[in-house]
Amino acid sequence: MKIIVPMAGMGKRMRPHTLTVPKPLIPIAGKPIVHRLVEDIAKVCGAPVDEVAFIIGPTFGAAVEKQLVAIAESVGARGTISYQEEPLGTAHAILCAQHALDGPVVVAFADTLFKADFTLDTSADGTIWVQRVEDPRPFGVVKLDAEGRITDFVEKPEHFVSDLAIIGIYYFKDGAYLRRELQYLLDNDIKDKGEYQLTNALENMKNQGTSFIPGRISEWLDCGNKDATVFTNQRYLTYLQERDAAGLRHSSAVVENAVIIEPVYLGPGAVVRNAVVGPYVSVGEKSVVENAVVSNSIVQTNTKISGANIANSMLGSFVQYAGRPVDLSLGDYNTLAE
Repeated sequence: MKIIVPMAGMGKRMRPHTLTVPKPLIPIAGKPIVHRLVEDIAKVCGAPVDEVAFIIGPTFGAAVEKQLVAIAESVGARGTISYQEEPLGTAHAILCAQHALDGPVVVAFADTLFKADFTLDTSADGTIWVQRVEDPRPFGVVKLDAEGRITDFVEKPEHFVSDLAIIGIYYFKDGAYLRRELQYLLDNDIKDKGEYQLTNALENMKNQGTSFIPGRISEWLDCGNKDATVFTNQRYLTYLQERDAAGLRHSSAVVENAVIIEPVYLGPGAVVRNAVVGPYVSVGEKSVVENAVVSNSIVQTNTKISGANIANSMLGSFVQYAGRPVDLSLGDYNTLAE
């Protein structure tokens, strides 16, 4: 089994946090989004993962590439790096890692997390993971027949055709077949809304007899913008607390004269002093929260919060903040005192 992770996008809706780090490396409960994603997929695959192929932008840098390879190795797989030079659509992005399109493969776009309690059915031709949504217009959606098989793929429908949104995770029994269909789109310049879309390849495969079934999850967690990411952190902390509450706090974290309202993640060397932290707070490595109240927030590494009351906030790494109660989104290396 191989996992392909397209993650070359700029993450503009997550600025200023993505000015210094790719969006999939923003931490959720102490681990990058893409690390959580790869771990969760590996758990449901039902087979060993041989390779995780990451598709990134050409300017992400050696440090990011090293971190991604380490993520693959953490699930017992080999990590490889491919580049998408231009944002030409989902089909083009996947094809940038065409060396990995062979045998059974999971394709997972790195801006979503999920909660699921099942093992992937690897005997199926293909599985498209979906979730029911209130407004399907921003998503690719699927239609089903009476037996639950997928009959149609529609990219960002302007009019209602289905409320089953494709969440961005796919299983293909035959990766080489997918590769040929993606290449067909590029060779014949077949685009939808100006880009080469994976949904067009899926439609072609279905018309040639491939049977796609929907994969259902219990919860879909989006990381598209600051508020969504803070909510995903909240839900993921709850999920981790249900599995192992003790595992949320690193042994080197320091808590002095403080109230911790679980669930809270405290990273290595984090310090909470004369403060109230939680619920739903992640405090990264070597960050300090003192004389402050923090709830429902993500605090990344080497950041200091003092004399403040913040909620529903994201603070990057190496931030210094002291000030009035506020809803914040501060990128790396900012200092703000009021």
